[in-house]
Amino acid sequence: MLDIFRMDSRRLFQSRTFYIMLAITLALIVFVCLMLSIMSSPQVLRAMEESGAEVEAADYQMGADIAGMSQLAFVHECLANGFILILAGMGMTFFAGGDFAGGYIKNICFARPRRWEYIASKTLIGGVYSGVMTLLAVLFSLALPPLFGLHPTASGIGDVASYTFWLWLPTWAFSLMALTMVTITRSASLGVFMSVFCGGGVPALVLGALTGALGWPRVDKYFISSLVSVSCAPGMEQAGTILAGVAGWSLLYITASLLLTKNRDI
Repeated sequence: MLDIFRMDSRRLFQSRTFYIMLAITLALIVFVCLMLSIMSSPQVLRAMEESGAEVEAADYQMGADIAGMSQLAFVHECLANGFILILAGMGMTFFAGGDFAGGYIKNICFARPRRWEYIASKTLIGGVYSGVMTLLAVLFSLALPPLFGLHPTASGIGDVASYTFWLWLPTWAFSLMALTMVTITRSASLGVFMSVFCGGGVPALVLGALTGALGWPRVDKYFISSLVSVSCAPGMEQAGTILAGVAGWSLLYITASLLLTKNRDI
């Protein structure tokens, strides 16, 4: 299993798609910083008001809130919208899907008949993929605001490290969903769709509205998109909820991937 993991690691860091996903991550954070800079500028708001746009007191208050954010709150504002999940899921989809598209899986399963080793290696690669993406996304979100005239108040290194860890766990679990989708279809199509659909929080939103209307327990809080947007928020880290959600989804995805590779011809 470790041999497969080392080989996958080399393939990952030599993959052009991996660096494209990191570049997209940087571009999206730049876009978010630009939008927050515009929204926090009183001069821009006054110019909009003078040009006839409807600007309310709440808009000025929101701008003041953005300008007074801590670094950690700013990072969360950049990353809580789900795009980190979408990119991690899509990246893992393309990486795992390449095994089937290029016939790599046949060679591996011939040399290593115990297919659990393949799934174990891909599980670890999902941790590496999501870990690198999460760490760089946090660093980008810390480094870029001054370039746009934003100066969030400093947060402690320990707080930033803790936030990064709790954000990484659900992102890792989400990358395992992409692996399962690939083992179902042997292609990237379903993985890409589910990454966008689930990473954007659509299932959690629908289920949350349904359970709220019926008065049922809010199980949507255990959805990975909810863990990233709510449970990981600075000052709101709910370790039990995050660990329970990550453990449950990871177990489901790993078990499904094992069964699909074991019971189907490669």
